Amino acid sequence: MPILFVDKPKGISSFRAVRTLQDRMGKEKMGHAGTLDPLASGLLIVATGKETKKLGDFLKLPKEYIAEIRLGMATETGDDEGKERKTFPVPKLAEEEIELALQSMKGKLDLPVPLYSAVKKKGKPLYRYARKGKEVEPPVKTMEVLGGEFLEEKGETLIVKWRVGSGTYIRSLAEELGRRLGTAAMVVNLRRIAIGNVSVNQAKPLEDF
Repeated sequence: MPILFVDKPKGISSFRAVRTLQDRMGKEKMGHAGTLDPLASGLLIVATGKETKKLGDFLKLPKEYIAEIRLGMATETGDDEGKERKTFPVPKLAEEEIELALQSMKGKLDLPVPLYSAVKKKGKPLYRYARKGKEVEPPVKTMEVLGGEFLEEKGETLIVKWRVGSGTYIRSLAEELGRRLGTAAMVVNLRRIAIGNVSVNQAKPLEDF
Protein backbone atom coordinates (compact mmCIF):
# COMPACT_ATOMS: atom_id res chain seq x y z
CA MET A 1 0.00 0.00 0.00
CA PRO A 2 2.42 2.74 -1.17
CA ILE A 3 -0.29 5.47 -1.33
CA LEU A 4 -2.77 5.68 1.56
CA PHE A 5 -6.01 7.64 1.66
CA VAL A 6 -6.60 8.47 5.31
CA ASP A 7 -9.60 10.11 6.99
CA LYS A 8 -7.82 12.09 9.70
CA PRO A 9 -9.89 12.72 12.83
CA LYS A 10 -10.27 16.14 14.38
CA GLY A 11 -7.97 16.88 17.30
CA ILE A 12 -4.60 15.59 16.09
CA SER A 13 -2.00 17.10 13.78
CA SER A 14 -1.17 15.68 10.37
CA PHE A 15 2.32 14.92 11.71
CA ARG A 16 0.83 12.87 14.55
CA ALA A 17 -1.42 11.01 12.10
CA VAL A 18 1.61 10.02 10.01
CA ARG A 19 3.54 8.93 13.12
CA THR A 20 0.58 6.79 14.16
CA LEU A 21 0.61 5.08 10.76
CA GLN A 22 4.36 4.51 10.99
CA ASP A 23 3.97 2.88 14.39
CA ARG A 24 1.13 0.63 13.24
CA MET A 25 2.51 -0.34 9.85
CA GLY A 26 6.22 -0.46 10.62
CA LYS A 27 7.12 1.91 7.78
CA GLU A 28 10.33 3.89 8.21
CA LYS A 29 9.61 6.54 5.58
CA MET A 30 6.26 8.30 5.24
CA GLY A 31 5.02 11.70 4.19
CA HIS A 32 1.75 13.49 3.49
CA ALA A 33 0.43 15.72 0.71
CA GLY A 34 -0.90 18.84 2.39
CA THR A 35 -1.24 19.61 6.09
CA LEU A 36 -4.59 19.52 7.85
CA ASP A 37 -4.78 21.60 11.04
CA PRO A 38 -5.67 19.74 14.27
CA LEU A 39 -9.02 21.58 14.09
CA ALA A 40 -9.76 19.95 10.73
CA SER A 41 -10.75 16.41 9.81
CA GLY A 42 -10.85 14.67 6.47
CA LEU A 43 -8.73 13.49 3.60
CA LEU A 44 -5.00 13.15 4.18
CA ILE A 45 -2.98 11.51 1.39
CA VAL A 46 0.02 9.63 2.76
CA ALA A 47 2.81 7.98 0.79
CA THR A 48 5.29 5.36 1.91
CA GLY A 49 8.81 4.52 0.78
CA LYS A 50 9.79 5.63 -2.70
CA GLU A 51 6.22 6.79 -3.40
CA THR A 52 6.87 9.85 -1.22
CA LYS A 53 8.48 11.39 -4.33
CA LYS A 54 5.00 11.56 -5.88
CA LEU A 55 3.53 13.68 -3.07
CA GLY A 56 4.40 16.89 -4.93
CA ASP A 57 1.86 15.95 -7.62
CA PHE A 58 -0.94 15.90 -5.04
CA LEU A 59 0.17 19.18 -3.44
CA LYS A 60 -0.59 21.11 -6.62
CA LEU A 61 -4.15 19.78 -6.98
CA PRO A 62 -7.33 21.72 -6.04
CA LYS A 63 -8.84 20.89 -2.67
CA GLU A 64 -12.43 20.85 -1.46
CA TYR A 65 -13.65 21.65 2.05
CA ILE A 66 -16.84 21.92 4.05
CA ALA A 67 -16.56 24.67 6.65
CA GLU A 68 -18.74 25.67 9.57
CA ILE A 69 -18.36 29.43 9.94
CA ARG A 70 -19.52 31.34 12.99
CA LEU A 71 -20.57 34.90 12.17
CA GLY A 72 -20.16 37.75 14.64
CA MET A 73 -17.05 36.30 16.28
CA ALA A 74 -13.36 36.90 15.61
CA THR A 75 -10.22 35.35 17.10
CA GLU A 76 -6.53 35.95 16.55
CA THR A 77 -6.24 32.51 14.94
CA GLY A 78 -9.29 32.71 12.67
CA ASP A 79 -10.73 29.56 14.22
CA ASP A 80 -12.27 28.16 17.39
CA GLU A 81 -8.86 27.56 19.01
CA GLY A 82 -8.11 31.24 19.47
CA LYS A 83 -8.27 32.51 23.06
CA GLU A 84 -8.88 36.18 22.32
CA ARG A 85 -12.47 36.47 21.13
CA LYS A 86 -14.29 39.60 20.05
CA THR A 87 -17.96 39.81 19.19
CA PHE A 88 -19.54 41.87 16.44
CA PRO A 89 -23.16 42.49 15.45
CA VAL A 90 -24.53 40.20 12.75
CA PRO A 91 -26.94 41.77 10.25
CA LYS A 92 -30.07 39.91 9.24
CA LEU A 93 -29.05 38.07 6.07
CA ALA A 94 -31.15 36.63 3.28
CA GLU A 95 -29.97 33.43 1.63
CA GLU A 96 -29.47 35.36 -1.62
CA GLU A 97 -27.05 37.75 0.11
CA ILE A 98 -24.92 34.88 1.36
CA GLU A 99 -24.87 33.22 -2.05
CA LEU A 100 -23.93 36.52 -3.75
CA ALA A 101 -21.10 37.09 -1.28
CA LEU A 102 -19.75 33.61 -1.98
CA GLN A 103 -19.97 34.11 -5.75
CA SER A 104 -18.19 37.47 -5.45
CA MET A 105 -15.20 35.69 -3.93
CA LYS A 106 -14.67 33.41 -6.92
CA GLY A 107 -11.28 33.95 -8.54
CA LYS A 108 -7.95 35.11 -7.12
CA LEU A 109 -7.96 37.06 -3.86
CA ASP A 110 -5.11 38.78 -2.05
CA LEU A 111 -5.73 37.99 1.62
CA PRO A 112 -3.68 38.04 4.83
CA VAL A 113 -2.62 34.58 5.94
CA PRO A 114 -3.67 33.42 9.44
CA LEU A 115 -1.28 34.40 12.24
CA TYR A 116 -1.17 30.78 13.36
CA SER A 117 0.33 29.35 10.17
CA ALA A 118 3.69 28.07 8.97
CA VAL A 119 4.15 30.94 6.51
CA LYS A 120 7.49 32.56 7.26
CA LYS A 121 8.31 36.18 7.97
CA LYS A 122 11.97 37.14 8.43
CA GLY A 123 12.83 33.46 8.36
CA LYS A 124 10.47 32.40 11.16
CA PRO A 125 7.00 30.80 10.94
CA LEU A 126 4.20 33.20 11.92
CA TYR A 127 2.95 30.89 14.66
CA ARG A 128 6.21 31.39 16.56
CA TYR A 129 5.59 35.12 16.78
CA ALA A 130 1.97 34.56 17.75
CA ARG A 131 2.76 32.06 20.49
CA LYS A 132 5.18 34.54 22.08
CA GLY A 133 2.56 37.27 21.96
CA LYS A 134 4.58 39.38 19.53
CA GLU A 135 2.69 41.65 17.20
CA VAL A 136 3.44 40.98 13.55
CA GLU A 137 1.73 42.05 10.37
CA PRO A 138 0.71 38.87 8.51
CA PRO A 139 1.85 38.77 4.89
CA VAL A 140 -0.72 38.94 2.13
CA LYS A 141 -0.95 35.94 -0.16
CA THR A 142 -2.78 35.35 -3.43
CA MET A 143 -5.37 32.61 -2.89
CA GLU A 144 -7.71 31.11 -5.45
CA VAL A 145 -11.38 30.25 -5.00
CA LEU A 146 -12.59 27.90 -7.74
CA GLY A 147 -16.13 27.69 -6.40
CA GLY A 148 -18.24 28.30 -3.32
CA GLU A 149 -21.60 26.86 -2.33
CA PHE A 150 -23.89 27.82 0.53
CA LEU A 151 -25.24 24.63 2.09
CA GLU A 152 -27.06 25.53 5.29
CA GLU A 153 -27.64 28.17 7.95
CA LYS A 154 -27.89 27.30 11.64
CA GLY A 155 -28.58 30.48 13.54
CA GLU A 156 -25.43 32.56 13.14
CA THR A 157 -23.41 29.62 11.77
CA LEU A 158 -23.08 29.05 8.04
CA ILE A 159 -22.19 25.73 6.38
CA VAL A 160 -20.19 26.42 3.22
CA LYS A 161 -18.47 24.22 0.65
CA TRP A 162 -15.38 25.66 -1.03
CA ARG A 163 -13.23 24.32 -3.86
CA VAL A 164 -9.90 26.11 -3.79
CA GLY A 165 -6.47 26.20 -5.37
CA SER A 166 -3.40 24.86 -3.62
CA GLY A 167 -2.11 26.97 -0.73
CA THR A 168 -5.44 28.62 0.07
CA TYR A 169 -6.31 29.11 3.76
CA ILE A 170 -9.96 28.46 4.58
CA ARG A 171 -9.62 30.56 7.73
CA SER A 172 -8.67 33.54 5.54
CA LEU A 173 -11.66 32.89 3.25
CA ALA A 174 -14.02 32.66 6.22
CA GLU A 175 -12.81 35.99 7.59
CA GLU A 176 -13.19 37.58 4.16
CA LEU A 177 -16.72 36.18 3.82
CA GLY A 178 -17.55 37.75 7.17
CA ARG A 179 -16.27 41.12 5.98
CA ARG A 180 -18.36 40.91 2.81
CA LEU A 181 -21.42 40.14 4.91
CA GLY A 182 -20.80 43.15 7.15
CA THR A 183 -19.53 41.34 10.23
CA ALA A 184 -16.68 39.14 11.51
CA ALA A 185 -16.31 35.38 11.13
CA MET A 186 -14.25 32.42 12.25
CA VAL A 187 -14.07 28.70 11.44
CA VAL A 188 -15.53 26.41 14.09
CA ASN A 189 -15.31 23.16 12.14
CA LEU A 190 -13.53 22.16 8.95
CA ARG A 191 -13.46 18.99 6.87
CA ARG A 192 -11.44 18.32 3.72
CA ILE A 193 -13.57 16.22 1.42
CA ALA A 194 -11.43 16.02 -1.73
CA ILE A 195 -7.95 16.50 -3.18
CA GLY A 196 -8.13 16.59 -6.96
CA ASN A 197 -10.30 13.62 -7.98
CA VAL A 198 -9.68 11.74 -4.72
CA SER A 199 -12.67 11.87 -2.38
CA VAL A 200 -12.70 11.36 1.37
CA ASN A 201 -15.23 8.59 0.61
CA GLN A 202 -12.27 6.59 -0.72
CA ALA A 203 -10.39 7.01 2.56
CA LYS A 204 -10.25 4.78 5.64
CA PRO A 205 -10.44 6.17 9.17
CA LEU A 206 -7.01 6.40 10.80
CA GLU A 207 -7.96 3.83 13.44
CA ASP A 208 -8.70 1.24 10.72
CA PHE A 209 -5.11 1.05 9.47
